[in-house]
Amino acid sequence: MSNQLFYGDNLNVLRNKIPSDSVDLCYIDPPFNSKRNYFQIYNNIGTDSGDKAQAQAFMDTWEWGDEAISGLSYITNLDNLNNNKFTPQTVALIKGLEQVLGYGDLFAYLVHMTLRVVEIHRVLKPTGSFYLHCDPTASHYLKLILDSIFCADGNGGQFLNEIIWKRLQGAGKGSQHTKRKFGANTDTILFYAKSSAYQFNPHRQLADDELNEKFNKIDENGNKYYDDSAHIYRSMGLGVRPNLCYEWRGFKNKTPAGWVLSQERLEEEYQKGNFIIKKNGKLERRKYLKDFEGVNISNFWEDILPAQGKEKLGYPTQKPEPLLERIIQASSKKGDVVLDAYCGCGTTVAVAHRLKRKWIGIDITYQSISLILFRLKKQYPKQWAKLESSIKLDGIPKDKESAIALANRKDDKTRKEFEKWAVLTYSDNQARINDKKGADGGVDGIAYFMIDANTNGKAIFQVKSGGANRATIATLNSDRQRENAEFSILITMDKPTKAMLLEVQAAGKYKHPLLNREDDRIQIVTVQEMLDGMRLNLPMSRDMVKSAQAVGDADSQEELI
Repeated sequence: MSNQLFYGDNLNVLRNKIPSDSVDLCYIDPPFNSKRNYFQIYNNIGTDSGDKAQAQAFMDTWEWGDEAISGLSYITNLDNLNNNKFTPQTVALIKGLEQVLGYGDLFAYLVHMTLRVVEIHRVLKPTGSFYLHCDPTASHYLKLILDSIFCADGNGGQFLNEIIWKRLQGAGKGSQHTKRKFGANTDTILFYAKSSAYQFNPHRQLADDELNEKFNKIDENGNKYYDDSAHIYRSMGLGVRPNLCYEWRGFKNKTPAGWVLSQERLEEEYQKGNFIIKKNGKLERRKYLKDFEGVNISNFWEDILPAQGKEKLGYPTQKPEPLLERIIQASSKKGDVVLDAYCGCGTTVAVAHRLKRKWIGIDITYQSISLILFRLKKQYPKQWAKLESSIKLDGIPKDKESAIALANRKDDKTRKEFEKWAVLTYSDNQARINDKKGADGGVDGIAYFMIDANTNGKAIFQVKSGGANRATIATLNSDRQRENAEFSILITMDKPTKAMLLEVQAAGKYKHPLLNREDDRIQIVTVQEMLDGMRLNLPMSRDMVKSAQAVGDADSQEELI
């Protein structure tokens, strides 16, 4: 199969576009705002009950509404139960949580997760594994749900670990001094297998600097090893072992505790070159790098730091690549299929690709899809053309009809996705989306370019799915002046009228002080032109700055990236 990137609701994608028993490993890190309070279990938000006064209510990105009501009905539908869509334990658990939690945001979140985990369980191969990255404040509810799905299906599914990742080295922002509780600096990762036949590699490869420090000797054939002669004979603390007391090639055990190996194993290791009789008559035991498989690790992961340095993409919930490396290496092999149904900024995708796994990414926001493509392009610049053509993109507009369909999405989660797609696609990820809630002042995105060594210029974007006219351009020019921007760019579904073009002409041109070029201050690009390949061309834009090292200082260049 090819690598696949789906833009859309992951429930729809999982149900309709990913076959059963086709995925080797799934990791998800669903949106969950751990900065909010989840203290109240009886979260009857919006009611007059006394519960609300007892504790701060649970709040998150999900609210109890039509989507949650529909999801609850689907889970408890008798036909779905009879058709083995859900286990009886899952249905009973959700009904119980309905009674305990009531119709609030927490229960909406759990219904949301149940619908998706059931589909993830379906698409996993019998040898597959599932990792759910979650906030410790809700992990106990999620574990109950996962137990009801994985452990009650009768096929040997099982819970394997609760992994604790120490994501912060200090106490974190929620320290006991300010929040009257112990600081929260860990995340929870729940690890499940679909059956007892799951694959698992329990070793962790050491980093290069660790390996060089450990394997610090080189033999006559150029192979790296370390001297493990301290472990030729057993310690007396381990007790007397007569069966390990023998003479071998003129050497005798030094204590009644005996050798560390039987005589047969010792001779075998000698023939392999792992025991050496040196010229000075001493016996040396060697451990070679070529035979090293790694070291076992526990379920407490304190050695992986948050994403930092060049790895950081500015994505608020970005997870570090070493975290995904450990999971992917532990539960898959080269050529396996790795799925991330909430792929965000694409850490799972990037690491899976680097480790030569096939991958499937799903996200409901085009910002994430665009960032993943940008991340892969940045990681593989020379191979990008071939890589891009090999990725199966689904849900991303490829013609005007599908762009109109995206523009017509009106639900709260996707109502601005058309604007995001248009701005990020046309600017080739150079623009930043205006995420300001409420009135955006006519600005859907902003891109920067360099004017001189100390000054950045600005271009603002506005997107129209229809109805653009002369007044649109006049207003856009006013918005440009208010924002102190050199350019305003309109991305529109319709072709510009003659009156609109006259308004563009009246707005005048901008001449760059360092370049021999002039550009219209107001620019119009149609969706069809964008689909045909037209892209933003600002003077001294980000791509130009990379090749113009003599212009600008580090700070101003960083602003453009």
